[in-house]
Amino acid sequence: MQKVVVGLSGGVDSSVAAYLLKQQGFEVVGLFMKNWHDKTGLLKADCPFDEDIDFAKMVARRLEIPLETVDLSEQYSKRVVDYMFAEYQRGRTPNPDVLCNREIKFDEFLKAALALGADFVATGHYCRKEVIDVNGKETYRLLAGSDPNKDQSYFLCQLSQKQLEKALFPVGSLLKPEVREIATKLGLATAERKDSQGICFVGKVDLPVFLQQKLAAKKGSIIEIPNSFYSSIETVDSADLVAISTPISYKPTDGKMVGQHNGAHFFTIGQRKGLNVGGTPEPLFVIATDVERNIVYVGQGQEHPGLLRSGLLIPTSDIHWVRPDLELKVNESKQFLVRIRYRQPLQTATLHRKEEGIYITFDIPQRGITAGQFAAWYTNNELIGSGVIA
Repeated sequence: MQKVVVGLSGGVDSSVAAYLLKQQGFEVVGLFMKNWHDKTGLLKADCPFDEDIDFAKMVARRLEIPLETVDLSEQYSKRVVDYMFAEYQRGRTPNPDVLCNREIKFDEFLKAALALGADFVATGHYCRKEVIDVNGKETYRLLAGSDPNKDQSYFLCQLSQKQLEKALFPVGSLLKPEVREIATKLGLATAERKDSQGICFVGKVDLPVFLQQKLAAKKGSIIEIPNSFYSSIETVDSADLVAISTPISYKPTDGKMVGQHNGAHFFTIGQRKGLNVGGTPEPLFVIATDVERNIVYVGQGQEHPGLLRSGLLIPTSDIHWVRPDLELKVNESKQFLVRIRYRQPLQTATLHRKEEGIYITFDIPQRGITAGQFAAWYTNNELIGSGVIA
């Protein structure tokens, strides 16, 4: 009998995943990860993460499976949280959930599971895995989850073939209501529990408060850039990949000061909340930040020209292929479906492989392209690769 270690998180998805695996005849062991202890910045209305272990224990008892625990907080702090702080300090916006899956769940957690004698590890992610033969070699496809509202393949966009080999996603072919229904019928304590939100393993936080553990607050100017500014910018040639993919650079004299902030590194492109500037005909959105000068640039309205870009660059060192057999060669171009954030509808785009990296040009300009986030590209419903936006 093959042994599967399930990451029991105290949520409904991993609970049902464990049940389904048991029904399929696997020997199932639950393994609870403790990855964070600090409650700085945690919003009190949110369920505290120390309740999660209690729910995991209740589920394990109900399903009659053993439950082990592992503390990976040191590794999580070094490989996810430190990276997060460093990126924000540089004026970039990281995605800790993507990092958590690559560095913790399918690396450190996988090692802990293998030490328990596991043949596979399983999680409650809404995605699917398929095995195909490519030139006589087993190759793993990472497919979108069947529930379009819950597809989480984007969060796994940095997984390797080696990591996918050991991974199982039991709820990936189900819809979320079906998962809740199974949990209710089984009488699982997690059946009606809300899905976790916020930073992976930390929870929903007041981000500036959380970041102020290491990043000092510092007053700076909020500069509003008017729409008229863009009429003086020359139209970019659609064949000029560098120009299309380079963000506009602003100076304080390009607009007017409309307020103050407590640190440019606390803000991200497209952000509306937290500016505390009123009196404008349309809401203000962050269009750029300058952490060197500690300036936040804003523009009025969701369709402000400063929010829209037609291209981006992923440097060579940050390119990752989930399917290495489909890797583009230098000077090769190909059309894919691309998303630049979780839950964003897939966008038609072309990937251009160059020596310095991959340029992605979109058929329709995209709102809020943000350095530090991940772009992931798909063919139909298969995730082919991803990379960090420069």
